[in-house]
Amino acid sequence: MSWNPLALPADQVLLVALSVGLAALIRAFTGFGFAMLVVPAFSLFLSPGDAVVLSAVLALLLGLMSYRSWWGLFPVAPAKFMLMGAVLGTAIGVWFLASLSVTEFQLWIGVLVVIASIVLSRFTPSERPASGATSLGTGVASGLMNGAFAIPGPPVILYVIATMTEATQSRAFLMMFFWCSSIVSLAMFALAGLVTPRPFQLLWVALPAMWLGNQVGDWAFTRFAGAAYRPFVVGLCVLIGLTISAKAIWWG
Repeated sequence: MSWNPLALPADQVLLVALSVGLAALIRAFTGFGFAMLVVPAFSLFLSPGDAVVLSAVLALLLGLMSYRSWWGLFPVAPAKFMLMGAVLGTAIGVWFLASLSVTEFQLWIGVLVVIASIVLSRFTPSERPASGATSLGTGVASGLMNGAFAIPGPPVILYVIATMTEATQSRAFLMMFFWCSSIVSLAMFALAGLVTPRPFQLLWVALPAMWLGNQVGDWAFTRFAGAAYRPFVVGLCVLIGLTISAKAIWWG
């Protein structure tokens, strides 16, 4: 029997559209936040493997869709070491993902998103040099989270907040890194046998919402670029993390 996309439950269609659209908007405005918002939402109705694969596919497509917003605007030197570390960390993280149950996956996701959000809320941008070892270590830490949860953001966001003060440059660096991370993670997921048809069957819902969210976020960045986004993003991520943790503990 062939799969009928229109038979997808209405609540799942709405959740996919809202989470992807909002995440794309925030990512276009800030340079980050896409995976931190969509993976917890996807984990409510997808297996851990399908949730991270769908997030990585969308991140890859979103990077291609918006390449004019970041290509050529980021510093190259720290990116080289960070991407090297990300490959190593992602391979280890994928091995960890394969050992998790759905409830464990949801609990880890919720806790890590809350912790990362609280840490981010306490950092303020300041320009300071970073060594190659720091960039490499950041890449490894990001890769671990990328492979296990398709959420590479927190270590790299902390790095950018600590070393870059110019909004356009930091936003471009994050967009570049997360796009590269999506390529690495998808390759690792495929090698680990985690890629199934299910995530691709949801693209008919996700892609229009992602395109619309990206358009609105680009407009918002052009008009309102600044520090106003930080409290909103952090608060939203904390709420999502607490919700998904509660589900794993009491309804998992």
